[in-house]
Amino acid sequence: MDGALGAALQLQQLPPTSSADAGSQGSFSYKENLIGALLAIFGHLVVSIALNLQKYCHIRLAGTKDPRAYFKTKTWWLGLFLMLLGELGVFASYAFAPLSLIVPLSAVSVIASAIIGIIFIKEKWKPKDFLRRYVLSFVGCGLAIVGTYLLVTFAPNSHEKMTGENITRHLVSWPFLLYMLVEIILFCLLLYFYKEKNANNIVVILLLVALLGSMTVVTVKAVAGMLVLSIQGNLQLDYPIFYVMFVCMVATAIYQAAFLSQASQIYDSSLIASVGYILSTTVAITAGAVFYLDFIGEDALHICMFALGCLIAFLGVFLITRNRKKSIPFEPYISMDAMPGMQNMHDKGMAVQPDLKASFSYGALENNDNISEIYAPATLPVMQEEHGSRSASGVPYRVLEHTKKE
Repeated sequence: MDGALGAALQLQQLPPTSSADAGSQGSFSYKENLIGALLAIFGHLVVSIALNLQKYCHIRLAGTKDPRAYFKTKTWWLGLFLMLLGELGVFASYAFAPLSLIVPLSAVSVIASAIIGIIFIKEKWKPKDFLRRYVLSFVGCGLAIVGTYLLVTFAPNSHEKMTGENITRHLVSWPFLLYMLVEIILFCLLLYFYKEKNANNIVVILLLVALLGSMTVVTVKAVAGMLVLSIQGNLQLDYPIFYVMFVCMVATAIYQAAFLSQASQIYDSSLIASVGYILSTTVAITAGAVFYLDFIGEDALHICMFALGCLIAFLGVFLITRNRKKSIPFEPYISMDAMPGMQNMHDKGMAVQPDLKASFSYGALENNDNISEIYAPATLPVMQEEHGSRSASGVPYRVLEHTKKE
């Protein structure tokens, strides 16, 4: 009788103990998510400040003769130090929080760049003009902040120690092998159209970047997690999978930077930032969900709210980058004396006048017949000493003088 009573009491005590353990595990998971999110936000914020410092340094030294004068400035070195510090923070964040949470937080760098650009802008604006000019930036920053809050609040709480055995098990799992097969086929098709068919569409290029970036973040999380475990005393550096992941991380990052550089030569940086953020975040979250099983055990409400946070962050980044001014290419003045063959051009009746295509480019060569109604020609002698010619002096050429059209 006493034995049966004792067994019943023991069974009654088991549920509270297990629920308490689950509660403590959930609390620990939330703390890890918070640590990872704070590290990622700090890292992206510091990287944004560093890039703006280095940009400021390059702008100040734009007119110097020494192309490497920025090496001698403290501002540039401070920017480099802050950039390394920020990248270290982002790298460490992958060891604490799920990949699906860390990747979308790169919107923080876009928000910080927009705020820094507004604060340090040199133009003087009236309040109405200022609001009209930057209303999209303000709305975009607000939406991106709301989206970031939803991401942190409803992020998946799946946590797993990044040991060599766990990473190897995920790497050879059927879902990830199938995902890798689909990604390799898609990457090869896009690369074929980009290289052979000259498909320079921004979606094609940035989708290549996103596919490489998804592998980069998967390997970064594995390397960061194994390093943190090794620092804590559980050595993981003797597993071959660590070095496989490290090599893949470096290789995909290099090729990703190469495709980004090619995209920046064709398209505007604001368009690259918005489209690249949307594509890279979507593909990276998918890769994290397949490889690390981030959303296993999550209810539908949390998944829907997390997806809503991503969409709001996407919209915010799009509005911020849409409001940026496009850079106007500068066409410098070219001295006519420094151009060889100018005497031959003058002898053939070519005229030298300002370009009429709404730019500040001077020295364009035009036929005299096209602008007879706007310009009145004047004849001046050519100074042969300036051109170094041995032909007879006194050969005239025509310099057009601008007269206001009635």
